[in-house]
Amino acid sequence: MIEWLRDQKIAPEIEIEGRVLPIELRRHPTAKRLTLRLAPDGSAVKITLPRWCASKEAIAFAHARADWLASQLAKVPERRCPVESRRIDYRGREIAVDWRADAPRKPALDGESLAIGGPEDTLARRLQRWLEAEALELFTKDAAQYCERAALPAAPVRLTRAKRRWGSCSSEGVLRLNWRLVQAPDHVRRSVVAHEVAHLVHFDHSPDFHALLDDIFEGEIARANRWLSAHGRKLYASFS
Repeated sequence: MIEWLRDQKIAPEIEIEGRVLPIELRRHPTAKRLTLRLAPDGSAVKITLPRWCASKEAIAFAHARADWLASQLAKVPERRCPVESRRIDYRGREIAVDWRADAPRKPALDGESLAIGGPEDTLARRLQRWLEAEALELFTKDAAQYCERAALPAAPVRLTRAKRRWGSCSSEGVLRLNWRLVQAPDHVRRSVVAHEVAHLVHFDHSPDFHALLDDIFEGEIARANRWLSAHGRKLYASFS
């Protein structure tokens, strides 16, 4: 099939289970082969390709793996609108959104309920902003604690809305962490922060890196990784 596709003028898209998904191509200077993945929210097929590879080859590559893409798409959780469901995930638990138009606009968390007012048509965006603010506060505290354990000065923290990576550490020592982790259980969020703090010392995944990570993180890294592997996609279900 792939040989036939190579000779065709095909658009950068593919139909999977009745859904037409765009194929997004990204050339990487160090890539030696084609790498195919499905966006976490199932909205697109993403291919990383070497500079020498033709676009039609990459598109044909995706079509040849349609069955695999269909299996991955089946694992993507259904979208859940936080406005319609009046529920959001926060620190590993589901909390109710208690919205009233005449309530104060500033969100107020009370146990298992978040009271919030203001216009309903902007509610989803304001709920996301609240989660992002909570994420930044938690990440900053987590990073400061792990930096102290590693005998490092507190590292600056920035939020990211990345569709793939949960965290990264720049060569300048800035930690960038995916805001969606605020929806995960605390030990999962903290494991990612600890991971990036360890990269401040070891910018690789060497035995020394893992030894430092085990030393500063209070939980089981393998357990946190298993949770992300099994449930990470669900963190993309409520907000675009």
